[in-house]
Amino acid sequence: MMQIAEKYLPFGQYQTYCRIVGAKTDKAPLVLLHGGPGSTHNYFEVLDQVAEMSGRQVIMYDQLGCGKSSIPDDQAEVAYTAQNWVKELENLREQLGLDEIHLLGQSWGGMLALTYLISYHAPGIKSLILSSTLSSAKLWSQELHRLIKYLPEEDQAAIAQAEASGNYSDPAYQKANQLFMDQHAIKLTPDLPEPVLRKKKGGNAAYLTAWGPNEYTPIGNLHDYEYTDQLKNLTLPVLITSGTNDLCTPLVAKTMYDHLPQAKWELFAGCGHMPFVQDNAHYCQLLSDWLLAND
Repeated sequence: MMQIAEKYLPFGQYQTYCRIVGAKTDKAPLVLLHGGPGSTHNYFEVLDQVAEMSGRQVIMYDQLGCGKSSIPDDQAEVAYTAQNWVKELENLREQLGLDEIHLLGQSWGGMLALTYLISYHAPGIKSLILSSTLSSAKLWSQELHRLIKYLPEEDQAAIAQAEASGNYSDPAYQKANQLFMDQHAIKLTPDLPEPVLRKKKGGNAAYLTAWGPNEYTPIGNLHDYEYTDQLKNLTLPVLITSGTNDLCTPLVAKTMYDHLPQAKWELFAGCGHMPFVQDNAHYCQLLSDWLLAND
């Protein structure tokens, strides 16, 4: 049975819930940054086996604003910023003594990883895994609006109406947005692993404050997130993973790949925003091999 430890780490006036899989070894642990903001660590539990496969600890946590960590929604504007989430990650590394790590960020987690590496010159990162993420909010929004054009006309109209009016509570918009997310994120069906279906706690205020009302309307405090031109400064090994049906379109993924000096890109056929769930065995093998090759 795999060893799993749960901890609550003090972070200023808050606390961060952290889940550590596997026993400590001489190999650098893998730290996982979940998406959202506000999506929780839950779905990352499908990667538990990577600890055994690659002989290291796998460490995941709920970022401030969701899950079992503090959810200071009454301080949303101050608490839910890239700067604060970077501080939380720095605090986690300090408290757990993580001098050297591999870092995987999925979706918003990849944005957090790039912010941490480029703007904060993060030390001790052996390799970076960018899972279905982005280096440009502008390109992301542009690509997702292109994908919206493949929806039925009434759904396109409902989304356009919501964006024009700012009213995202209309049932027609909510139906259209759900269809879009089913196609490009993941459709929640009963056969999916329990961690993916598990009810999430909190997260809405974090998402709305930092990103916006949906994936394609970034009007939160991350709206000016633009790192494409600075990717050339990252000289560490980078693995990009994405799906053919992903919110992270092949253009979004290739834009990162083209700008990174030491990148490998794996495109998962038939997958949306979570290839690690939708093609789990392939993903776990790829990730384990990558970690072992870059220790």
